[in-house]
Amino acid sequence: MAITHLHNRLKQTTFESSTHEVILSLLVCADMIRNQLEKACLEFAITSNQYNILRILNGVYPEGHARCEISSRMLEKAPDITRLIDGLVSLGYVERCKSEQDKRLSVTKISEQGRNILQEIFPKMKETIRTLSNAYTEEECRLFIQLCEKLIVLDTKFQEGF
Repeated sequence: MAITHLHNRLKQTTFESSTHEVILSLLVCADMIRNQLEKACLEFAITSNQYNILRILNGVYPEGHARCEISSRMLEKAPDITRLIDGLVSLGYVERCKSEQDKRLSVTKISEQGRNILQEIFPKMKETIRTLSNAYTEEECRLFIQLCEKLIVLDTKFQEGF
């Protein structure tokens, strides 16, 4: 068996199974991608999770979402969603208001300043993603999407308690 970058990175030459090696590979790759996206966002003094919140809210502009709806749409589940939104409020990128339908519900909406910072961040994020995407052909991307879809379906089963 050839020594791979994963073997070198983890300083481990054997794994329990191919599945175990796949899972570790995905975790290492996800961490690398997350770090690259985080680095791109930090240039604008926000986190990648905050960027994700801005994108979610921009997608429903001029409307907004309740915190629970934002949370359900996040790429990475963030237990500190309130703190992330508070940070965006303090930067002036989002604002909170009461729901028209239910005055007990707080709705978060992206501000013009938030939309503007998204326009500034977008080219940097696009460049980062383009650089990362050079690792695969279109055909490999399609295969990888299919393989990941199997895990996403499994996550749904985990959520439902099998």
